[in-house]
Amino acid sequence: MTQVVGRHRGAAILVIDDEDVVRDVLERLLSRSGYQVTCAATAAEGIERLDAGEFHLLLLDLMLPDRSGMEVLSEALARRPEQMVVMMTAFATVESAVAAMRAGAQHYLTKPFKNEEVLVVLENVLDQRALREENRTLRRALAEKFSRDRMIGKSAAIQEIFALIDQVAPTRSTVLIQGESGTGKELVAHAIHARSERAAGPFVVVPSGNMPADLLESSLFGHTRGAFTGAVAAKKGLFEAASGGTIFFDEISTVQSEVQAKLLRVLQEKEFLPLGSNRTVEVDARIVAATNVDLREMVRRGTFREDLYYRLDVITIQLPPLRARSGDVPLLAEHFLRLFAAENSRKINGLTREAMERLLAHSWPGNVRELEHAIERAVVLCRSSEIGVELLPPTLGSDALLPPDAEHGMPLQGAVERFEKALIERTLRRTGGVQKKAAELLGLKPTTLHEKIKRLGIRD
Repeated sequence: MTQVVGRHRGAAILVIDDEDVVRDVLERLLSRSGYQVTCAATAAEGIERLDAGEFHLLLLDLMLPDRSGMEVLSEALARRPEQMVVMMTAFATVESAVAAMRAGAQHYLTKPFKNEEVLVVLENVLDQRALREENRTLRRALAEKFSRDRMIGKSAAIQEIFALIDQVAPTRSTVLIQGESGTGKELVAHAIHARSERAAGPFVVVPSGNMPADLLESSLFGHTRGAFTGAVAAKKGLFEAASGGTIFFDEISTVQSEVQAKLLRVLQEKEFLPLGSNRTVEVDARIVAATNVDLREMVRRGTFREDLYYRLDVITIQLPPLRARSGDVPLLAEHFLRLFAAENSRKINGLTREAMERLLAHSWPGNVRELEHAIERAVVLCRSSEIGVELLPPTLGSDALLPPDAEHGMPLQGAVERFEKALIERTLRRTGGVQKKAAELLGLKPTTLHEKIKRLGIRD
């Protein structure tokens, strides 16, 4: 008696073959091995069965009376691209085997076949199916973890970023993420990786920082034994570690010129030489880079290679600072409050009105990271059901008295006018443009506010 393989007992298999004896043998063999078997004698009957139910695997004869098996294969994959198919034929040729595999079949059986051979082939193909499903589940989990639940916002600016991530992620293109410190560049890189076909592969971060050029080069490309003093053993680099996945340069602007040249070669040739080696290694990693400085200005000053910049700047994602999407501050604050309250086993219902107003008045030079740290601090210090303004960092809101570029120096009168205009504009937004309400909040007479609006050139 044939030994039952049994790793995928219960799997549904559809057999399409016009020979009665073949269908009978396969039905008895596969049923005895624990599979659920359905049979069809023609292409039309097989397509009807496929439309009526879902099958883990299709065992398909190449020669059918009403249509060719290749046509059925094409139609089956058009209906369900993930369908696993094993072709069967008594007229085996290399050409037909290659054609079937290219068309989407996973394997090929030649009649007459041995029972053990059939079971081994089917189990291997079902293993592939299980692995694919596991990878899809992992990608969905990663996509959820590194997209909507951590990238919070309803503003038009952040919604555009979400849409761009969805559009860019499935491609193989290099991506350059630009934005101020704390805007979430690494989070976007994770989201791109998690929503790509490489999601099951590694996500490797290159902490370039101010790492010396020789150390960074060794970290990226690896080295052979004896390549330099202290290299007592060969070591693979980060590019090899990222094979099949994504390699993320968290601050590409800090990479020294010596390494920039070698990085350019990787982008151009998709290969590199480990230190001390004369054998090239192929690169199979998607490159995503981030920067909080203007690379074009660095190119103009001659501190960043122009050719490397254009290789990196295939697709650019420009992250907005938090001050440009202040409407997202309450959503982010509530998200971080729930997160840190759960981590610290605290029951906190929310923030007081005064605390939220303080958050909205702040310009957030440290962006989302600064807000995250402010809420974490407040949660840890909170001893009641609400976070009050006294629990926020003492410096929070002090920068609201200054325009964003005041740290570089500017005349006092200009700074005062800039602040006055920004404060009035923000108050008008809060009141929906109703000047009377805005005047009350600002402690001004409506006529005084109207005069200031005209003098400062504030538009509706």
